[in-house]
Amino acid sequence: MDSDAPATGNPNASRFVQDAEVRSWLDKAIQRWRLWLVVLAVAVVGFYFFIARSGPDSSTQAPPGGLHTIVPVAAVPAKLGDMNQYISAIGTVTAYNTVTIKSRVDGALDKVNFTEGQIVKAGDLLAEIDPRPYQVQLEQAEGTLAKDVASLENAKVTLARDKELFKQNALARQDLDNQEAAVGQYAGSIESDKGAVDNAKLQLVYSRITSPITGRVGLRLVDPGNIIHATDATGFAVITQLQPIAVDFSIPEDDLPSLETAMKTDPQLPVEAYDRDFKHKLAAGKLLTTDNQIDQSTGTIKLKASFPNEDNALFPNQFVNAKLLVNTIHNAILIPAAGLQRSQQGSFVYVVKPDQTVEMRSVTVGATQGDVVAIDKGLAAGDLVVTDGVDKLQQGSHVSVQTAAIPPASTP
Repeated sequence: MDSDAPATGNPNASRFVQDAEVRSWLDKAIQRWRLWLVVLAVAVVGFYFFIARSGPDSSTQAPPGGLHTIVPVAAVPAKLGDMNQYISAIGTVTAYNTVTIKSRVDGALDKVNFTEGQIVKAGDLLAEIDPRPYQVQLEQAEGTLAKDVASLENAKVTLARDKELFKQNALARQDLDNQEAAVGQYAGSIESDKGAVDNAKLQLVYSRITSPITGRVGLRLVDPGNIIHATDATGFAVITQLQPIAVDFSIPEDDLPSLETAMKTDPQLPVEAYDRDFKHKLAAGKLLTTDNQIDQSTGTIKLKASFPNEDNALFPNQFVNAKLLVNTIHNAILIPAAGLQRSQQGSFVYVVKPDQTVEMRSVTVGATQGDVVAIDKGLAAGDLVVTDGVDKLQQGSHVSVQTAAIPPASTP
């Protein structure tokens, strides 16, 4: 080999390197084209959906031939009636009276004359305590009284004799005075003995425990045979008065002016009690009174209502929803709240005209109570107001009407 010849590489290796570079460039070019194709496809699909959604709505577009699209709606006729306005609040049922039955004397509990949960009346015998110790005390007091009565009679006889002797100067004045004092002492002892007798009789009365109120007896806390004391912290039963019964509830202070105005006409405003779901009316009663101050921590004022509760629908410590009637709007135009629409221009409704088209009509709202609205201006009784399907309506739209029912004006 000639040492002066220039060094040359392997031609096969050079060609291999060139082919690899070409394939790498082709791969990258193919990936870029694939990416652009994907982007283009996404853009075409998005543009198609944009055009489809921004085009005329097929549901509202007038069909060929000039026919109008008919929108199905539900509507109710406005009616003339009275609207009751209520103040609603969560209340708690409370017993008019709650009495813990305790013994006023010490002794063994002989008998229990009630069953747990029984309805008892005022004066019913509930329990008996062993009366024998108090019978003995009564006998002792009566014996002492009889003794002192006899001593008094004897002292009076002696005093009468001493007076005769004193007139005859046969008895000293001091002896006569002593005998008069003895008569007075015996008379005082008799009065004390009478008090002891009365006290013993009272203890016997206390050994028979009677109910002070009419109500329901709770669970028995002491069994017969136990020794009970007048100083026991807990009694042996609790009685709660159920008829009548009360409901305590609080209303916001902002409602106080309307309440005061209503109470000037009727101090005993009607109150209704409903269950937790505000679906079932439990009882009807009257407002008794309001508290004498507002609770500053809550901004509310407490009220108390009375319920006859003849069917025992209300139970102490039960949670209820109270509705206080404060006003009644007479001869008002009533529509469902779903039919009232609002815009920047004010309140309006869609009224169905005889030609089955709708008219957008501005109205003035008088009051709202639950799902019912009283209209002051803009409607007349009998006007058909759309309550469902208003989102597809505009002035002059053609509709097919399905008549719905208007909820009662006293809806909570």
